[in-house]
Amino acid sequence: MAKSTNPFRYFDSSPEVIRTVVMMYVKYPLSLRNVEDLLAERGIDICHETVRLWWNRFGPMFAAEIRRKWVQHMGAFTHWRWHLDEVYVKINGEMHYLWRAVDQEGEVLESFASKTRDKAAALTFMKKIMKRHGRAKAITTDGLRSYKAAMKELGNTASQEVGRLANNRVENSHLPFRRRERARLRFRQMKTLQKFSSVHAAFHNHFNQDRHLISRETYKAHRSAALAEWEMRAT
Repeated sequence: MAKSTNPFRYFDSSPEVIRTVVMMYVKYPLSLRNVEDLLAERGIDICHETVRLWWNRFGPMFAAEIRRKWVQHMGAFTHWRWHLDEVYVKINGEMHYLWRAVDQEGEVLESFASKTRDKAAALTFMKKIMKRHGRAKAITTDGLRSYKAAMKELGNTASQEVGRLANNRVENSHLPFRRRERARLRFRQMKTLQKFSSVHAAFHNHFNQDRHLISRETYKAHRSAALAEWEMRAT
């Protein structure tokens, strides 16, 4: 008999409930217990540890689904500008760095956690982006010399543009992640930082509608389409 490939086969809860729980925890700045309380008000009785289990088990899987479709869609367009920056994240009293890249539309391309902020880390980060998205015509960074050293090795120094104000696109994209970091009461391990930042980036790309740039009617239509696509994957 062929082995079932259904990832929900060992869980009593429906896929719809699991997807809703994971979406609420990753998308919104809620704690595990906040999600538990909100679900209790809707007649769904689960423990906050169940929320933790589900996001750890299914969050990366859901994010991979979103990312795969998004990368295929974006492959039809030219990547004419990337914005790269690093976020300082303290883990158990030690400083770590989360390297993040967004495109000209503010879509998160890649997140990479490291203990250092040197050429090796910048090179690894940029190789990850290029492996998934190819090359961009222009890459905007801050004045960190690690970027220049890494780009020199990759042979694309001509595409680098340096400017603090020119990099506001990625600076602003840090804000949703920072809100989630505060709700989680920070991170305990670097691997958790890497996992959550990657999952959060995929969810952000799927549900972000730039509501401040469009009319309310257009926003509502886009929001409904994103939710419908999300719910369709629950089966």
